[in-house]
Amino acid sequence: MPSRPSPAAVPSARSRVGANIRRLRKAEKEKMSQEKLGELAECHRTYVSQLERAKTNISIDRLERFAVVLGVDIVDLLQPPA
Repeated sequence: MPSRPSPAAVPSARSRVGANIRRLRKAEKEKMSQEKLGELAECHRTYVSQLERAKTNISIDRLERFAVVLGVDIVDLLQPPA
């Protein structure tokens, strides 16, 4: 029977979302700032910063808003970071 990775080895959903938001935000041609992403997603820059550092939770509705702004499917924000 295959062994499961230890819980400590699997990044939390909060960490995955934060890492993916940061990666996608910086992957833009002109590397979108936290302030610009916040503006487009209708939230404050400090909220974007807290998300990227896995310091706060995100609602499903807001997760969907970030996915739309970043041009990805909501599932992409939940995947383990590439």
